[in-house]
Amino acid sequence: MMKASGFPYVVPMLLLSVAFFATPLAVLVGFSFSGSAGFTLEHYGRFFGDAFNFRVLVNTARLGLETVVGTTLLGVPIALLYWHSGRTARQVIIFLTLIPMLTSNVVRTFAWIVILGRQGPISEALMALGLTGSPISLMFTEFGLLMAMCQIDLPLIILPLIAILSRTPVQFSEAAQISGAGPWRIFVTVLLPLMLPGMLAGWILVFASTSSSFVTQAVIGGARNVYVPQLIYREVGTLFDWPLASAIAVVLLISTGCLLVAMTMISRHKRLVGHA
Repeated sequence: MMKASGFPYVVPMLLLSVAFFATPLAVLVGFSFSGSAGFTLEHYGRFFGDAFNFRVLVNTARLGLETVVGTTLLGVPIALLYWHSGRTARQVIIFLTLIPMLTSNVVRTFAWIVILGRQGPISEALMALGLTGSPISLMFTEFGLLMAMCQIDLPLIILPLIAILSRTPVQFSEAAQISGAGPWRIFVTVLLPLMLPGMLAGWILVFASTSSSFVTQAVIGGARNVYVPQLIYREVGTLFDWPLASAIAVVLLISTGCLLVAMTMISRHKRLVGHA
């Protein structure tokens, strides 16, 4: 008797992927090469011929990498706290991690306007500590934008790490401790290799989210800090130059993909995973 194939069950998913992902992507790529006389590389030449555009592309990649580092430094301790906690504390950590994700990204972005403003808690705290004599604003600064992006994207790295650690017995850490390893050595040689797959998933999600977060970049970063999504919006919404906007979007897609591949290769290096 012939074994039943599972192909019919994936046909709806394939049709949806072709209709809502592959086809729009093909149209986008087609627009980027379209000219009055047919196929052309003119729009890519215009993009790379302007030093400002290249600087915007570098700034976008740098913001993504900085957010990856920031969310990793914040997310790893929270995930380890979850791992060492009891049932009630774990439920609280999961609740506090998921609650921000149930709130619109726009709402969270506008909440940061209050936090980073002159009358916000950061400015008040710095004045109370005597670090500044007058109210300060972190709005329209790269540091303020980085703080907002780290908070908004933090759940994207905490959840993969928790998923990994939930399957890891706490006895691993206890066995290493009994063998004489200190806390730092336990973290580097035991926990870090175990968490690398979760970190990799989190890095990809955080970098992709940060690089394409138009609302937060535009509202918190302001007009002085321009990133690729704002550049695409300007070409489409103001200048109505769809072919150039499509070329910029394709460049962002390819550059983001290259960085994600690099992250994957680094995280799978044998010196990093050799202790796993």
